[in-house]
Amino acid sequence: MKTKFSITTMIIFLLLSAFFYALKTYAPDYSFITLESGNLLMAILSLSAYIIVMKQKEGRPQAFVRGVSGASFLKLMVCMIAILVYIVLNRSHIHKPTVFVLMGVYAVYTIIETLTLSKLVRE
Repeated sequence: MKTKFSITTMIIFLLLSAFFYALKTYAPDYSFITLESGNLLMAILSLSAYIIVMKQKEGRPQAFVRGVSGASFLKLMVCMIAILVYIVLNRSHIHKPTVFVLMGVYAVYTIIETLTLSKLVRE
């Protein structure tokens, strides 16, 4: 299952990267570097969350739930800090749709991760 989760994460990363590249071409107002950095950050955090949750899987079921909740909270906090850094660095010309797309990236990775990990625990 480890390879399945890694492959799923990489496919999501590649699909979102292709989408961001197309967005760069058709809507140049979006910050491609910011979106791609957020995508890479969420992929790395998703893979690290997988490791955290797998360590918790061997224990009681409550430990698994705690691991998934903790990993999701960690990703949310890192995402919020990254968005705050983006806002502080680009104070004069913030592109609000870029911020909303970054939160969408967080949601995509969290949903896929939670679905995959809950399927894993049921097996």
